[in-house]
Amino acid sequence: MSELSMEGNKSQSMTQYIARQPIFNADRSLYAYELLYRESSDNVFPVGTSDGQATGRLFFNALMLMGLEKLTGFQPAFINLSTDAILDDFPKLLQPRSAVIEIVERATSIPKVVNRVKQLKQEGYLFALDDYDGTEKWQDILPLMDFIKLEVTQPIIKTNMMIKKLKRSFPETTIIVERIENYEDFQQLKAAGCDLFQGYFFAKPELLSFGNVEPSKIAVLELLNCTAQTDLNFDAIQQRVAKDIGLTARILKLVNARISNSRQTIRSISQAVIYLGEDAIRQFVRVLALSELGNDKPQELTKLGLTRAKFIALMLEPGGKDLAEQGYLVGLLSVLDAILDMELNIIAKEFSLGSELSSALLNFNGMQGASLQLAKAMEEEQWHTALELLKMIRPASKMDVVFQAMYDARAYADEVFASLSSVTD
Repeated sequence: MSELSMEGNKSQSMTQYIARQPIFNADRSLYAYELLYRESSDNVFPVGTSDGQATGRLFFNALMLMGLEKLTGFQPAFINLSTDAILDDFPKLLQPRSAVIEIVERATSIPKVVNRVKQLKQEGYLFALDDYDGTEKWQDILPLMDFIKLEVTQPIIKTNMMIKKLKRSFPETTIIVERIENYEDFQQLKAAGCDLFQGYFFAKPELLSFGNVEPSKIAVLELLNCTAQTDLNFDAIQQRVAKDIGLTARILKLVNARISNSRQTIRSISQAVIYLGEDAIRQFVRVLALSELGNDKPQELTKLGLTRAKFIALMLEPGGKDLAEQGYLVGLLSVLDAILDMELNIIAKEFSLGSELSSALLNFNGMQGASLQLAKAMEEEQWHTALELLKMIRPASKMDVVFQAMYDARAYADEVFASLSSVTD
C-alpha cells in the first residue's frame, strides 16, 4: 500500500474525470467500453501515477461512487488492475461477470497472480491480458484468459501472425487488437481472425466528469487501524464511516451494487457495514489506502452535513437506536446534492434508501423528515416553524431541547474537524 501523506486532512469536493474508449465487433457495432483513469480534463494518463494508484482511484472515485452502469451505459466494462489490486481481491468489490478485469503488461509476481486468477475465475470473474507481447512469462496465465489484447505492430503482418497463432492455441479465447488507426489495418486484422477492435480509427477515449467527494485522510487512517485488528469491530467501523460523507456515500453505493437484485433496502450506516461483512470491508479500506485520498473539501458544507446528522439523531433518540441511526443517515445525505452536483432523488434511488428514508430526504415525511426540516428551520432561524415541528416530533418537549441538541450537534461537528487539524499540529 502506498504511504499516506498527512497534508490536506479536511474533506473536499472536486471534479472527477474518467475516460472510456469503445471496443467494437467486426461489424463495427459496440461491444464494450474500456474505462481509463484520468486526473484532469487533458484526457491523458497522468505522468507519475503508478498502476496501483490509478487502480485505487478508479475503483474508489468512479466505480464505488458512480457505478459501472452509469459509466458504460449498461455496456460491458474492461478495467485495468495492478498486481497488488488483483492479489488484494479488488475484483470482489464488483459483481462477477459485471466487468472484465485486465491484467496489465507491467504485472509482476506472475505465479501469485495465476493462483489468484484461478480462484476468482471459479467465482465467475472474467479476465483479459492487456498488451500481450508474446514473451514466455505469460505462458501460465494465457490458458486462464477470456480475452487477450494485442497492440497493432508494423508491419501489420506481425500482428496478423500473432492472432493466428493465438487462435490455434486458444480457440475459445476472444482476441482484441488495440491502437487501430486506419481502415486498411482494420480490414487485414479482421481477415486474420481478430474478434474485437479498439483504436482511434473507431473512436478516441471519451472524457466523462462528475462531482466527487473524497474522505479525509484521518478517516482513512482510522479505518486502516480498525482493519489491522484480527477481529473486526463493526461498531468502530460504523462510527468512523458516519463521520465522513465521502465514506458514507461509497459504502452505500457498494452495498447497493450487492443488493441490486434483491428487494432489500438500507436504513442506516451500521446496517450497510454489517451487510458488507468483514472481507468486503477490509478490501474497501485497502482501496482507500491505495488511492492516496485526502485533498481539501469545502469544510463548512461537510460540517453542515455532520451537524444535521447529529442533530436529527439526538432529536430522535427517545424513539430508539434504529430510528436515531436512520435520522443520522438522512442528515448526512441531505448535503450530498450540493457536493456531488446530483439531484437528491437520484441519490435516494442509487443508494437504495427505500421509500421511508427517501420520502424523509425528499419530502420531509415521517419523523426523520420532520427532524430534517426542523434542522433546516433552526439553520434559517425560523423559530415559529421550528416550534410547530417540535410539537410533531416530541410533543412533550420545549424549545430548550432543540437549542441544546443543535448546540451539541455543532460541537460534535467541530470536534470531528478539530480531530483532523490536530493531526498536523
